[in-house]
Amino acid sequence: MLMWACCIKLTSFPPYIKVRNKEHSMAIATLSSKGQITIPAEVRKDLHVDTGDRVEFVQIAPGRYEFVAATREVTELKGMFGPAKKIVSIVAMNAAIARRGAAAR
Repeated sequence: MLMWACCIKLTSFPPYIKVRNKEHSMAIATLSSKGQITIPAEVRKDLHVDTGDRVEFVQIAPGRYEFVAATREVTELKGMFGPAKKIVSIVAMNAAIARRGAAAR
């Protein structure tokens, strides 16, 4: 499983008119008839993504999305929330899942 590594915050860009006036650089892609885009090389390089890598589109506000590269291994998240407060076995986890599943029916 992969997790987020880096992203481009679309809201951090200046207003569109300033960008179009070349005060800032901007990468442009065109949507194909199949709903596909080719991510510009400079963006792929900045996000460290390559062929076959996964990306996510995260909604940050209505009509606004962050384009996020999902390139980190899930194992890198170990310890992210500090030490475990309670150690639970796989058997106990499976039993809890079964109980909740049965209660939901």
